[in-house]
Amino acid sequence: MIRRIDHVGIAVRDLEKQTAFYRDVLGLEFEGFEDLPDRGLRIGVFNVGGVHIELLQPTVQDNAVAKFIEKSGEGIHHLAFTVDDTAAELERLTAAGVQAIDAKPRSGAGGAQVAFLNPKSTFRVLMELCEHPEGTMPR
Repeated sequence: MIRRIDHVGIAVRDLEKQTAFYRDVLGLEFEGFEDLPDRGLRIGVFNVGGVHIELLQPTVQDNAVAKFIEKSGEGIHHLAFTVDDTAAELERLTAAGVQAIDAKPRSGAGGAQVAFLNPKSTFRVLMELCEHPEGTMPR
């Protein structure tokens, strides 16, 4: 079951420059950086009233975020939802006819189990399901 908005992922070219804007100009609470070398990403995380903003900078040229920036420029990349059980929610949604990018959950930022839904079946919005480790709060 979808519980709440977990985060909004924003594709950026220059993480340091964007971090300074969100932290120093907008005054958002900066929680830190996280490197995901297996995904070719460096992420800056902000907390806005319990919902997070993830600034996503590709560290390789051939991942999905780099391709998104090349095709569409910087901007909102995906919308993520907190779920109780990523595998069960993925199964429920695919049974309802939603196409998934991930056949099964995989590791994501903050130790979460994540799965992405294909925007072709979600009205052109890339959506992510996030299950956070038991006993932890979403970042």
